[in-house]
Amino acid sequence: MKHLVIGGAGFIGSNLANTLLKSGDSVTILDNLSREGSKKNLDWLQTQYPNLEFIKADIVTDQEILNNAVKSADRIYHLAAQVAVTSSVLNPRHDFEINALGTLNVLEALRLYNPKAVLIFASTNKVYGNLDNLEIEETESRYKLKNIDGVSELQPLDFHSPYGCSKGSGDQYVRDYGRIYDLNTIVFRQSCIYGPRQFGVEDQGWVAWFIIALMTQKPITIYGDGKQVRDLLYVDDLIRAYQMAADNIEKTRGQVFNLGGGPDNSISIYFDFKKLLEKLFGKNLSPPFLPARPGDQKIYISDISKAKKYFNWEPKIDVENGLENLYLWVKENLSLFS
Repeated sequence: MKHLVIGGAGFIGSNLANTLLKSGDSVTILDNLSREGSKKNLDWLQTQYPNLEFIKADIVTDQEILNNAVKSADRIYHLAAQVAVTSSVLNPRHDFEINALGTLNVLEALRLYNPKAVLIFASTNKVYGNLDNLEIEETESRYKLKNIDGVSELQPLDFHSPYGCSKGSGDQYVRDYGRIYDLNTIVFRQSCIYGPRQFGVEDQGWVAWFIIALMTQKPITIYGDGKQVRDLLYVDDLIRAYQMAADNIEKTRGQVFNLGGGPDNSISIYFDFKKLLEKLFGKNLSPPFLPARPGDQKIYISDISKAKKYFNWEPKIDVENGLENLYLWVKENLSLFS
């Protein structure tokens, strides 16, 4: 099996490449190495796997290189993206070029040069916007969804923030290219993914950022009231979902799946997460609060029942164990953050 991982030096991509290479499959990574930590992830992979093929290229500007990479792949994972809402607000054109135009370039390469390959696209729950049509209850420590356990794929799309618009455009392009050009596409609208090799920063990758910041004596801040809720999914569980969905392409082709930890792995950003961090670090935490950032949902929990129905997937690693794994990885690799 030949795999092309676009954005493969990033957090999810490097973990995915590692899993595929361990199995003995052929892996090519295409990445422009612009993301924080991507060069470190690539070095880690190349040290372990001399047979890894790496192509330094940009999906926006290097169409011919992208076309050639796509031609020989059996499975293609499009993980390259501008990933921060705040960055998209500051520079919406740059955000659009990477997430919307870049995705169109990937799809054109697939359509013209390798229409039988499987394409997995990493989308986001941000395509659902602020979930204004849902009833939300506020308690002392968290927001709760009334009447439902999680957000399903039937939730109306409501792109909010330039990031939501650009990723939503890519999401819909992938979905429709699958339909109109008869391609083997799968869209995953992902919630908060976390795990080792995540070089989180304050604007994105908040789970890793809190651990990295505390470990390196940097200040942490809570934006909003801290009652915001997210469902967390450990990266190994995400990779299993990619593989299982691709293995069941007869059922999953053209489909969209919400993918996250689900209700059992949902936590409030301050009140629940703070307790877990205090347990890991063995000390009390009192971070300052600042106003909520634009486009920040009060609550998002994935309804993951469609993935269970279509390819029998569900998370195996709970939040407490997953956070401990991430904590230990950061602790053992502190030199990477200096």
